[in-house]
Amino acid sequence: MTFALYFGNRGFFPESLIEGAREEMVRALGRNGFDALVPPVGLTRYGAVETAEEGRRYAAFLADHRGEYDGVILCLPNFGDENGAIEALRDCGTPILVQAYPDEIGKLDFAHRRDAFCGKLSILDVFTQYELPFTAFEPHTVHPDSAAFDDQLTRFAAVCRVVRGLRRLVVGAIGARTTAFKTIRFDELAFQRKGITVESLDLSEVFRRIRALSGDAEAVRDRIRRLEAYTGFGKVPPKKTEMLAKVSCVLDDLVAEYRMDCLALRCWDELEREFGISPCVLLSEMNDRGLAAACELDVCNAVAMHALKLASGRPAICLDWNNNYGEDPDRCILFHCGPVAQSLMAGPGEVIDHLMFAKAYGEGCGWGCNVGRIAPFPMTFLSSRTDRGEVVWYMGEGEFTDDPIEEGFFGCGGVARIPDLQGKLLRIGKGGFRHHVGVTSGHWEAAVREALTTYLGYPTYDI
Repeated sequence: MTFALYFGNRGFFPESLIEGAREEMVRALGRNGFDALVPPVGLTRYGAVETAEEGRRYAAFLADHRGEYDGVILCLPNFGDENGAIEALRDCGTPILVQAYPDEIGKLDFAHRRDAFCGKLSILDVFTQYELPFTAFEPHTVHPDSAAFDDQLTRFAAVCRVVRGLRRLVVGAIGARTTAFKTIRFDELAFQRKGITVESLDLSEVFRRIRALSGDAEAVRDRIRRLEAYTGFGKVPPKKTEMLAKVSCVLDDLVAEYRMDCLALRCWDELEREFGISPCVLLSEMNDRGLAAACELDVCNAVAMHALKLASGRPAICLDWNNNYGEDPDRCILFHCGPVAQSLMAGPGEVIDHLMFAKAYGEGCGWGCNVGRIAPFPMTFLSSRTDRGEVVWYMGEGEFTDDPIEEGFFGCGGVARIPDLQGKLLRIGKGGFRHHVGVTSGHWEAAVREALTTYLGYPTYDI
């Protein structure tokens, strides 16, 4: 990622601090794996913006580099001029992180005092007056060389990824909603108003392509090798492995043709009845390579998974709020049949005949369920629903623990510990949200909330 750097100045304060800030900020970005777009020193006096006219010059600099930066970091080595800042950044088109240098005890004389503490409040005030969205984190002042600023950069990068990725998005809805699951109904136009296009395809198109694909095709043989290297296929009959490979190839072709950024698939019961396979492991493998893929045609959670993947840079998974965990009010089991990314599992998975379909339709009709356990890690959860023309979100944080789940537990599950879980479940239910939730590793709630509310204008539901 690349961040454009803006440096503020006000003539009453020591301009000698700006040169050091330019070096320190570039160094901080590099230390965290980011690139810097730095305005030339000669663009303005001292290489910083002090007046409205200098702000307009900086705005022209950004316009010349449109599309080359993911966000702007507004750096205040000293107080900084708010009028120049608004002229410079009102049309930047990306998230803005406002950073202010701390003053140091022993350097509060007129030659060294920064007053960026106060100047930051002035910048935020004027941005609010102009309704220019911005990001500011705690602590209020932070030095670029500090670990605290590294943390702010990490969170800001997540904000920028989510904003960029959700402003224009294509989600595939492959198959119709399963009749029994009214819980995953959604409003396409509510998504479209936010730039999210739903490409809806009937399963008959998937079936036509599967039947037209030879088991001897090079793409199918390559996909078999990929799947067998991905997880445990030792028990799967060869013909079922071949069929899973065909379905995988067809799904990838549809993703490419329709330029899907994520997808939701009707996963039962036609694939089981027609081809004797369950697509769980295919969704698992898609999620593991970074394409968020939800089961049960849950488009709302496919979009949530995509947002989580953007924030964390790691796979996201769609899980059921599924079981209580004994008497512990803050623990539950999150589960799904087998679409969990292998990299988020505690050990190698194993593909089996889906027990639910074997019970309903007979053995051998549901090969493709990747069973195992979810690894322990800190996690963020996110879900959405459409309501009266809007997309509404809830989110939170917790952790997957290493608490055991008994051997006979079917599918891929993990024990989650979430503070005030009982209250959250009640509010989720009263809020009309579904039994699914998107999950990723790491704590990203603040970044996701910032992206969704400050920059994308979504309503959120407080759980």
